[in-house]
Amino acid sequence: MGRGLERLAVAQRALATLFQLSGLENLSPVERDAASPRFECTLEDFWKALQAYLREEGLEAASPKRVFRLAGEVGLMDEEGVRLALQMGDDRNLTVRTYNEALAQAIYRCLQGYARLMGSVLGRLHEGHPL
Repeated sequence: MGRGLERLAVAQRALATLFQLSGLENLSPVERDAASPRFECTLEDFWKALQAYLREEGLEAASPKRVFRLAGEVGLMDEEGVRLALQMGDDRNLTVRTYNEALAQAIYRCLQGYARLMGSVLGRLHEGHPL
């Protein structure tokens, strides 16, 4: 299996578990907080899968934000998707810095939208843009 396909498979597995955690009702704080490291791992796997695809297209990017912008330039995400991906990156950076209850709640509310975006882009890579 090529490195790009490997990255894609890892990202898809991580995303499946994020989908399980996102959008649940009546979570305890511990359950909600468990979604935060899953989000961090999924985002890491997501941008690295995009990076591998872009590299195979002859485009280099070393940071998540640059990868997201390039993904928009090559048509993997529309402008709104790029904006949302950049926000995901900012939220991920906030979750690893310090714990804040209000922030944890706010980011949890965004997880479904983030998961949908990642699923859509990974689906494009899997179906129409072979790695």
